[in-house]
Amino acid sequence: MTDTVLFGDIWERPGLSPRDRSLVTVTALASLYRTDQLGFHLGKALENGVTKDELIEVITHLAFYTGWPNAMTAMTQLKEIVEKAEQPG
Repeated sequence: MTDTVLFGDIWERPGLSPRDRSLVTVTALASLYRTDQLGFHLGKALENGVTKDELIEVITHLAFYTGWPNAMTAMTQLKEIVEKAEQPG
């Protein structure tokens, strides 16, 4: 169902680009403290053309609307993903 409906039908709808869908998804997951899925979608956002600096801005902005703990958890996950991606090999 996830692969067919969510990533097939929903993510492929023409109304938003994959980049915009990633921004919306990361925002929702960070806001709702859905940390199990957040890491995957932070990585997907980077793949979809959202920059590290844009994700930092989104998370910083969210801190004042959804709470500092949510934002700090998201920032920590982003840092780990970026560091892993920057490692050689």
